[in-house]
Formats: sequence, structure tokens, C-alpha cells
Amino acid sequence: MKKVLLPLAIVLLGFGIAALLIFTGPKLETRAGEPVAPLVRVVPVELQTVQMRTSTNGTVVPRTESELVPEVDGRVVEISPSLVSGGFFSSGDVLLRIEAVDYEVALEDARAGVTRARSELDNARKAHARSQDLQTRGATSDAQRDDALNRLRGAEAGLRQAQARLTRAIRDLERTAIVAPYDGRVRSERVDVGQFVRRGSSIGTIYAVDYAEVRLPIQDEELKYLELELNSMPVQSGETGVPVVLRARFAGTEHSWQGRVVRTEGELDPTTRMVNLVARVQAPYVSQDDRPPLSVGLFVEAEVLGATYDDLAVLPRSALRDDSRVLTVGPDERLAFRTVTVLRRTADQVFISAGLEAGDRVCVSPLQAAADGMRVRIAGPPADSELAVREQPLEVADE
Repeated sequence: MKKVLLPLAIVLLGFGIAALLIFTGPKLETRAGEPVAPLVRVVPVELQTVQMRTSTNGTVVPRTESELVPEVDGRVVEISPSLVSGGFFSSGDVLLRIEAVDYEVALEDARAGVTRARSELDNARKAHARSQDLQTRGATSDAQRDDALNRLRGAEAGLRQAQARLTRAIRDLERTAIVAPYDGRVRSERVDVGQFVRRGSSIGTIYAVDYAEVRLPIQDEELKYLELELNSMPVQSGETGVPVVLRARFAGTEHSWQGRVVRTEGELDPTTRMVNLVARVQAPYVSQDDRPPLSVGLFVEAEVLGATYDDLAVLPRSALRDDSRVLTVGPDERLAFRTVTVLRRTADQVFISAGLEAGDRVCVSPLQAAADGMRVRIAGPPADSELAVREQPLEVADE
């Protein structure tokens, strides 16, 4: 019996002590927690003068490209040292000569034909004059008079035909030398000394080096930020037109070239909604300051300079909410929605033309439940990436 009662008494004693501690312990008061204001980052507004820029890319192509095609048949007897892939030449240089003996013989034959035709014409004129004299005296028939007139007309036609053959012979002899039509460079050649070439067959490809061109596709929406005259004639001079900066890495170093947009292509791609601008660079093969030539086929990044706008606020894209509003933070550290006029949006930036003043603080932190008058805490200085966005507003990338 004692073995049963003793453990039971110990358990009851424990419960009693616990109840005593609970009822005699201090009372805890429940208090509502104070709300903590969210921590946000802000960007101060600075009104700036901004020149819009549109980034794109393209490949350098020659302004003028031609196929070398002989206009006479013959064997090649001479080739210029410049007629190799990559070779440079000047306007008027003889690039290739075709054996001219046959054409010199044809020229002499044509000259002899002209002399013969002139002699026949002189005889025909004399015979026609005698026929007219005899007719006035009534000593000739109508048939003899008609024969003399027909002979004169035939001799005149024969002279014209002989002169035409002479002109063709002179032209064919001149065409045995293929002359460069402009200052240029050889893209490819498919001919060698001793090879027989046919009239009309391509023996090489050349292109001009006075200008280089780059086709730059941009969205049609970007055209409103560029000062382009879409309804005017193409620019004929490389000194006028919208400025464009071309950049490319070559031999491990980045280089840049200055150019101008001289025209737009006539069609808008219905699928991509892209329009092609054509930029022109003068003297692309003239090296300056250790800069390499702007070679045909080089892939370049382009930055087209557009219109200039005054008093713009340039903010990170995260500052824009609901397409036309931003959150400002007042001196009392409270939020306020502000309706703004957005001039342009890019992937990283938003350009605001109205609705903000210099010195306004704009919230760039994401807030799930922002409301007018909500108190916030301001974080430290903006991150380096945000400073870069504010300090370099001209670096605009397409959406």
C-alpha cells in the first residue's frame, strides 16, 4: 500500500507547487507593436538637357560594287599587280589587258573600208553630176539618170556603214584594256595571265573606297526621336545628315568612326516593324591615330544621335509605376503619388518631360502596398548602378 501512495503523493505535491508558482507569479501586460516604416531608396531629380540616342548595329558594305566583265574575247596578256584580292587601285589604272593583235587588224581593215567607201562615193557623185548635165541637154534617158542616183545613195550608205565598222573596231581595241572606273579595292579575282576570257563573263569583283555604308535597322517608333527628313531627297554629301557613331573591336581594341545617316530605305519590314537607315563614312581606309580601316564586312555597333530636349528628368525604369505615375518622398518622409508625362522609355531609363521639379526625391524601391501619406525611411546613397544611370543619361538602349 505504501508503494502505491508514496508516488501518488509526490505527483500531487508537484502539481500543487506548480499551481502555487503560477498563481503567485508576476502578471504580463499585452501591448500592441509599433509599425515599422519601410526602408526605401530615393533618387533626387535633376532637370537636364538630353540628346536622344538610338543604339543598333550593322555590317559595313561598300557604297559602290562592280563586277569586272570583259567586253571582248581574247587571251589575257597582262594583269596589274593590284588585281589581287584586297589590292587597292586608282581611277584610270589598267587592271588587265587582252591580246590586241586581232583587234588591231580589224581596225586597219575598217580604216581601209572607210577609204574604199569614200572613193566609191566620189565616183558616184561624179557620175550623178554627169547624168544631170546630160539630162539638161536631153542626151540621157530616165533609166540612166535613176541608175546614177541609186549608185550615189548606195555609196553614201556604204560610207556610213564603213564608218560604223571603224567606230566599233576602235571601241573593241580600246576594250582590250580594262580600266578602273574609280578609286577602289579588289574583293575577288578569277583570272590569270594566259587565260582566254569571253565577252560578258565575270572575272572579278571590285568596290569603291571613297565611302563605306552601314545599314542600321531601328524600330519605326524610334524615328520620332531622330531629326530625319523622311520625305526629302537622299543626302548627297557625307558632311550633312544625322550624326552616327560606329564602334567595333579590332585586334583586341575598341575603335570608333564618325559617320552620317544619308538616307532611309524605302520599305518598312512588316514583320519586325524595322526601318533601315543607311549611314555613310567618308574615307574608311584612311588610318588616323593608329585606328584601323573600316573594312567591308566588319560588324559594328552604332549610336544614332537624335533630337535634343531640355528640362528632362532621367530616372531608372524602376521609378515608373502604372505607366504614368511615380512615388515621391516629401520632407516629412511620407510618400505621395505624382502623375508625370513620359517622353520616352528604354530598358533601363525613363525620360520625364513634365510633372517633376528639380530637387524632388523619387522612390525607386519596389513597394507592394504603397499609399499616399505612408511614412518611409530613407536608405543610404543610391547604388553605383543607379548613379551610372543618372550620370550617363545619353547611353540609351532600345527596348
